[in-house]
Amino acid sequence: MSKIATFETSMGTFKAELYCDRMPITCGNFIDLANSGFYDGIHFHRVIPNFMNQFGCPYAKDANSPRAGTGGPEPNSSYTSCDGTPLKRNAGGCIADELTAKLSNEPGTLSMANTGQPESGGSQFFINVAHNSFLDWFDKSTPSEHPVFGKVCENFDLVSQISQVQTRADNPITPIKMIKVRVE
Repeated sequence: MSKIATFETSMGTFKAELYCDRMPITCGNFIDLANSGFYDGIHFHRVIPNFMNQFGCPYAKDANSPRAGTGGPEPNSSYTSCDGTPLKRNAGGCIADELTAKLSNEPGTLSMANTGQPESGGSQFFINVAHNSFLDWFDKSTPSEHPVFGKVCENFDLVSQISQVQTRADNPITPIKMIKVRVE
């Protein structure tokens, strides 16, 4: 029961398979945000070569916002998980941690960003460009717990190129805009 997300950026387009059957809460949240236009016009606010590209903060509509990386969805807003369960984001706009499927943070995977605190992931996610197993929720070598919910299935070369752009404090000097994300 996977679905395909199409990411149209100012540098080109890539696609990712979403693991709806294994990560129904996280994927349902992502699909709701993508298809409602939440991600449209937001810039990548953190890219690190040989690590990852982070995206999804609404404050990053302004590519140079000092608040980029601190925002999320509307508090207490509703969405539906991929198994049809109606759910609600918490008072911070975050979703329940879905630490169930042992999917590693391998190159090309989409993973939930969070603050390190329980239930602190909302709209922000990152795309791994290296195998970052230390970010796996089931790898106890660090306290990081970042669940994987999809993987790039088309044009990973573009994702790698994004991670290699020139940055200032990990923020791309030439902004990279997400024109739109839609899930079919």
